[in-house]
This record gives sequence, structure tokens and C-alpha cells, in this order.
Amino acid sequence: MTQYDYDLFVIGAGSGGVRAARMAAGHGVRVAIAEQRYLGGTCVNVGCVPKKLFVYASQFRDQFDSAAGFGWTVGKSTFNWTSLIANKNQEIERLQAVYNGLLQKSGVSIVTGRAQVLDAHTVEVDGKHYSTERILIATGGWPFVPDMPGKQHIVTSNDMFFLKELPKRIIIVGGGYIAVEFASILHGLGVNTTICHRGHKLLQRFDEDICDFLASEMTQKGITIFFNTDITAIESTGDAFVARLIDGNKVTADLVMYATGRTPNSTGFGLEALGVELDSVGAIKVNSDYQTNVPSIYALGDVTNRVNLTPVAIAEGLALVNKLYTSQAIPIDYDTIPTAVFSQPAIATVGLTEAQAREKYPDIDIYKTSFTPMKNTLSGIDEKTLMKMVVVRSTDRVVGLHMVGADAPEIIQGMAVAIRAGATKAVFDATIGIHPTAAEEFVTLPIAVA
Repeated sequence: MTQYDYDLFVIGAGSGGVRAARMAAGHGVRVAIAEQRYLGGTCVNVGCVPKKLFVYASQFRDQFDSAAGFGWTVGKSTFNWTSLIANKNQEIERLQAVYNGLLQKSGVSIVTGRAQVLDAHTVEVDGKHYSTERILIATGGWPFVPDMPGKQHIVTSNDMFFLKELPKRIIIVGGGYIAVEFASILHGLGVNTTICHRGHKLLQRFDEDICDFLASEMTQKGITIFFNTDITAIESTGDAFVARLIDGNKVTADLVMYATGRTPNSTGFGLEALGVELDSVGAIKVNSDYQTNVPSIYALGDVTNRVNLTPVAIAEGLALVNKLYTSQAIPIDYDTIPTAVFSQPAIATVGLTEAQAREKYPDIDIYKTSFTPMKNTLSGIDEKTLMKMVVVRSTDRVVGLHMVGADAPEIIQGMAVAIRAGATKAVFDATIGIHPTAAEEFVTLPIAVA
């Protein structure tokens, strides 16, 4: 008989924690999982899922406008924010129930409440102690808002999914993926949208051509973008908010949203007192096996602040379970992770940017094309597509693919398999395209441009 109540106690029922708990239980491991907010974590409740539903909602205006070019007569349309929120809530509740069912079916004990790690083998939830051989921290991240005058007037992405009414004007502070996604969503729903970004480019970790192209397309659509600026204070005028900019100018809006990054949700769980090492931003330090400096405590997902993507957290959960409870340890390849930004137009990318490739290899060829998608020849929508391929000349290997345009995430997902498999430019060139599609451009890029 083991000396512990559980073999594995997971703190955080988000994507990574739930995957680890379920997979471990499937191997006969006695597992408990603690969650204080909602099953499914950020992605299901205030992240990927509701955001994508909002993206769909925001695309209909362009679709209605496009219909006339294809012979359709569309009557007057109206949008009801309350209905969208209610329908979104219903779907999220359904998914929460699915997560609950999956955990229970796999034999995982669900503990509701905030967990505290008392020592290397003890967790407390609402006054009850649970002993465990191993502890897994999978508590994700949380929106960061800097201290400033008027901070109390600011909302974050978490709040956007529960707004009582849609604002007529919004200021979004930030230049990352959350900022550009919500800017596209709100603009698509008819909100006068302004982005304030202290940097000189959007999405600065992405390929430079992608960043510039997206900013141009968003501006062309009517979104105002202020680069190299920041807000020094926010004042309430009773029925609106006034944002004071560093150059002395003022911008008035009905809502101010900050999308200035997310920080690891690592404080308040007793980790500091136990001596678990954190980095300068509060991320839990782990080795290649997701193990902290306290041998019985592990961490994965956004709380480790490495690659903060839902599929990565899920993969890490599986990798950890394989390492601990099976003989099939399969490490994750962090170099070929595809990612998408659901802006409008959307971005998707896999592999190295041009700048990264030039730092790593002495001989890089760049293939690039920009064009008007076939649909927009009749739609009247002035939106273009950009595709870019990064190739190592000496080996002909494709090391980066980048796209801005309709269906980019769907297209790049398939391309990621090719990159992962080590496809060369010759393989792409020998592949027959599907015509007429945008995706076929990736197998017909003829001439290197740099």
C-alpha cells in the first residue's frame, strides 16, 4: 500500500493539466486535479475558443458586403451583441461539461478550490490536505496591466468575453496577437478601433514582412494604429474615457483594453516558500523533463513561459506522462511549431523567420508572392494575401513558411507537416497544386527574390 493519497496531484485544469491527468489515469496512476475557476482553463473559457467564435461573428459584415458581387441581394442586417454572448456562454458551458465528463470517465478525482502546496508531497485545498507522490503545476498565465493613473478603468481580454454591451469606440493598447485579434474582431463588429503600441511594429516576433503587411491591411480596413506611443493616464469623463498619450495628445473612447502581455500564474500557491525556482517574470523553471528544482514538483504550459500555445501545453502533458509512467519517452520538437494569429486577414507561420534563418545559415533564398485572392476579384473587398518561403540554398531545405490571408491557419497546418518532415524546395515544386486555390501558390513559387 502506497504512503500517499495520490500518485499525481495536478494543480490547474487547463489544456495541459487535463491532458496530463487523463493520460496518467489511463496508465493506472491515481490522479487528482484541482481547479478554482473553470474546467478547461484559459483556452476554453477566456481564450482560443470564445475568441474564435468572436472572429466568426466579426467576419459576417464583409461577407454580406461581398455577396452583391456574386449576384446576391442581401437585406438590411443588424448585430446583437447580447445574443452572441449568450450563445457563446452556452457553448462554453457545454465544453466545461465535456471536460468534466472526460476527467470523471478516466478516473481522475476533481477537487474544486484554490490549491496550496504545503511541502514537496502535500497539497491543501479549502482546508483539506492531500498527500501525493508528485505534484504538477499547470496554472497557466494571467493578463498583465502596468500600474498607471486610471488603471481601474482598464479591461483585459478576460473581460471582453463578458461585456454587457458593445462599445462604439475602443482603444486597444499593445501590439501582440491578442491586440491585433481583438482589434480585428471589434472593427468587424462596427466598433471604431484604435491600437496604441509602444513598439514600431506589430507582432515583432514574427517575420518582418508579415508584420508590415498585416499593419498595412489593417490600416486599409480602417483601424487606426499609433506606433511608438504609450498611454500615461486614463481619465473618466462619466460617459467615456480619455487616454493621455506620451506626446501630449488625447484619444477618447468608450472602452480601453490592455493587451500588454500575460504573466505566469505562479504566485499564491506556496511555491516561493517551498523554494521552487522562478525566473524574473515569475515563470517556473524546469528542466527538459518538466521537473523543477524540487524533484517531486513538475510544471508545464504557460506557467513555464516557454512556448505559450494550447497545443504545446497538451503535447507537454502527454510527454510528461510518457516520461514518468511509460517506457516511451518522446521529446517535443520546439523548433517546428506552427502558430496562427486570427487577425483579419489571418496570419499563420511555421519554422524560421527570414531574420532567424540569416543568423543561422549563410545562404538563404527567399521566395515571396502577394496577390488578390480569387474571391476578391468579385467581392469588392480590397484585401490581399502574402506568402513567403525561406529556403537554405545549399541543402534546398525549406526552413520557414509564412502567410497572411484568408484560410492561412488551415493552409499552414498542412505545410507544417512538410516542414517537420524536412521537405525541400524541390519537393514543393514537384507537388501538384489544387487549382484554383491560394494554397497552390506554395508549390508554384518560381523565383527567389533575395
